[in-house]
Amino acid sequence: MVASSVRRRLAGFAVLGAVGLVLAACSVNVPDPASPKPSPSESTLATPTITPGHDAAAVAAKDLPLAAGGTLAPGDPVTVALRLEEVPGWTVVHSALQGEVRYQKADGCTLVARVSVNQEPLVVAGDDAASTKELFRYLDPGIAVENLKPVLLRWGQDSDKPQHSAEFLALDSSAASGGKAAVVFARLFSVPASSVYVSIACPDDGALAKARAEAAAQLVVVPPG
Repeated sequence: MVASSVRRRLAGFAVLGAVGLVLAACSVNVPDPASPKPSPSESTLATPTITPGHDAAAVAAKDLPLAAGGTLAPGDPVTVALRLEEVPGWTVVHSALQGEVRYQKADGCTLVARVSVNQEPLVVAGDDAASTKELFRYLDPGIAVENLKPVLLRWGQDSDKPQHSAEFLALDSSAASGGKAAVVFARLFSVPASSVYVSIACPDDGALAKARAEAAAQLVVVPPG
């Protein structure tokens, strides 16, 4: 069931750590699911690279649907920026902790965001949609990927320029099916082999709808370069 899948994945997020924002500098390796578990590795700073002939500004100035993932360059991850603490009721639990940030809201909602790099084992070459489905399967092997829905998040931080969007896949769960209301947004960018995912969990559907709208207004997916 979708609801149980979301709850299991959210539990996995809790094990991984908490979430929040401005994750630009932190990175976390993702192991190959088919390989033996490696010893824990420390987070490292992601070092930007320059790809000859790549126009990062041109990529940032356009929408980034799943089909356009090939316009990104390798080596420099997509990141996120969020100032949810500026919205009444939200507070930062922790930030920039191994690539994660966590927010808590007074009504019981929790938002977790994470940026990860070195995700080549999950990448389907040249296909961000298929790669993102592999990321969801990695987080929850029992997930029904046909229930994932496309959503748009803001792409680019320049407020004085026309706004653009990046396409993600999302999985929703209603509190009516038992447990908390929840939504998870994620995208694995196949060329840089980095991912962004954001989860929001609330006591009921009404609280989730409000928290989701507040997060969407404050969250920005940051292009490389």
